[in-house]
Amino acid sequence: MMRRLLVGLGVFVLLLIGYTTYTIVRPTVLRTEVEIDASPDQVWTVLADREHYPAWNPFIVASTGDLIVGATITNVLRDTKGAETTFTPKLLAVQPGRELRWIGRIGFGGVFDGEHAFRIEALPNGRSKLIQEEIFRGAAVPFTAGMLRDTIEPQFHAMNQAIATRAVQGR
Repeated sequence: MMRRLLVGLGVFVLLLIGYTTYTIVRPTVLRTEVEIDASPDQVWTVLADREHYPAWNPFIVASTGDLIVGATITNVLRDTKGAETTFTPKLLAVQPGRELRWIGRIGFGGVFDGEHAFRIEALPNGRSKLIQEEIFRGAAVPFTAGMLRDTIEPQFHAMNQAIATRAVQGR
C-alpha cells in the first residue's frame, strides 16, 4: 500500500515537472507593433514620462519607481473590462530610445511569469517602430491564455496608438 502511494506520488511529481517545463519552453506570446511618425527619442520621451500616464494611457494607468535596471517599479494595469491590477515588476533593461523591459511574477517563479518589453526601432525619414511584447511562462499560463488575448492584447494596441498620437503631437 505504501509503495503504491509513493509510486503514485512519484508519477504525479514527474508529470507536474514535465508540464511546468513544457509551459516554460512553450510560452504564450502577445506581440503588437505600430509605426510612428516620430523619432525613437520622441517615442521614448512619451514612454518614459510615466508621471503623465493617467492622463493618456489606456493600459498602464499608473507607473511609479525609478527607471534603473534592477529596480522594482509599481504598475497599475487596466484591462478591456476596466479591471485594474497592481503589480511590481523588476526592470531588466532601460535603454533610452531603444528598450524598456521588465519581468513580473505571480507567486514564485514558474507559476506565472510575464516578461514585458517595449522596443523602439529607428525607421527611415525620422520615423520609428514601437514593438510591445509580453512573453508569459509558467504552469498557470495555459489556463489564462484566452483571457490574456481577449483582455490584455487589445490594450497593447490601444497603448501603442496612444503613444504614437502623443509622440507625433510632441506630448
